[in-house]
Amino acid sequence: MLDILRAWYTKHFSDPQVVILALVILSGVAIIFFLGDVLAPVLAGIVIAYVLEGLVKRIGRLGVPRPVSVIISFSLFVTTVVLLLFGLIPLVSKQLSQLITNLPDMLNEAQQLILTLPEKYPMLGSGHLREMVASFNAELVNLGQTLLSVSLASVVDVFTLMVFLVVVPLLVFFLLKDKHKIVIWLQRFLPEGEGLAYQVWRDVDVKMGNYIRGKLLEILIVGVATYIPLAVMGLKYAATLSLFVGLSVIIPYVGAVAVTIPVALIAWFQWGASSEFVYLMGAYLLVQFLDGNILVPLLFSEVVDMHPAAIIIAVLVFGGLWGVWGVFFAIPLATLIQSVLNAWPSMQQEVS
Repeated sequence: MLDILRAWYTKHFSDPQVVILALVILSGVAIIFFLGDVLAPVLAGIVIAYVLEGLVKRIGRLGVPRPVSVIISFSLFVTTVVLLLFGLIPLVSKQLSQLITNLPDMLNEAQQLILTLPEKYPMLGSGHLREMVASFNAELVNLGQTLLSVSLASVVDVFTLMVFLVVVPLLVFFLLKDKHKIVIWLQRFLPEGEGLAYQVWRDVDVKMGNYIRGKLLEILIVGVATYIPLAVMGLKYAATLSLFVGLSVIIPYVGAVAVTIPVALIAWFQWGASSEFVYLMGAYLLVQFLDGNILVPLLFSEVVDMHPAAIIIAVLVFGGLWGVWGVFFAIPLATLIQSVLNAWPSMQQEVS
């Protein structure tokens, strides 16, 4: 047994660069796993600065000095946050309140529809349907209690949000402004020369940066493209539904299916089986089709080259470990694993 372990260790960890890469990855995972909640503002600031770095470089290619390009990029970021805080969020909050207020009437209408089904389809049986409706009502009571507890906990979340609104922008600004100083300081803890860790980082840096920036752009495009037909046709809660549709692109495949259900239900409750319902769902499905067949290949054709099953597994694993952040970074983290495996010396020898 010891000979087998020794042979395995010699095969995979004989190169010191491999050991360094493994230690770097394990340290990063440990920090996020054990200190993720405490360092959440820091992690958020690093991610936002990482995204804005691409904009800083593009402005710099126009001949603009880096300090000026940092100020321009940071100003755009702050402007976006202000627009969200005073524009989109109040509107979405108002529509959510209206939806919660109207939800009992919508559910009552759905129950009445279910109870009338035996008249049209006698084989269903009214007893089973009544039991199903009673069970549904019990679940609604539990849902109401959950919403109440969430609303009480939101008082504490307001303070956390205020901390984020102050700390995160400051971190973003200083991370962009002093990027070179921070990189030089971090390099003091790494071995000299461009080893395996640097090779993996170069590969991941390009893919991860392009993926995150592309995903944010996809959220914006899909959200706006969905809002236009929903608002033009006068669908209730158009802004809220469009926000959810935009955010649904974070979860590949599953998100698009899940968000279609509330859109279809609200449209059906508002218009019933009418031409408006058909036109709206047609426009909505057209946006989904264009997103999956044109926008995604255009934005991510050279970023991610993984099997759909691998992507779904990555979403489930990292989402289970780190929640929403894990879902958002599932594909970049899977790309990191793929780059490590491709760069691992023993793997290269087996392929060759």
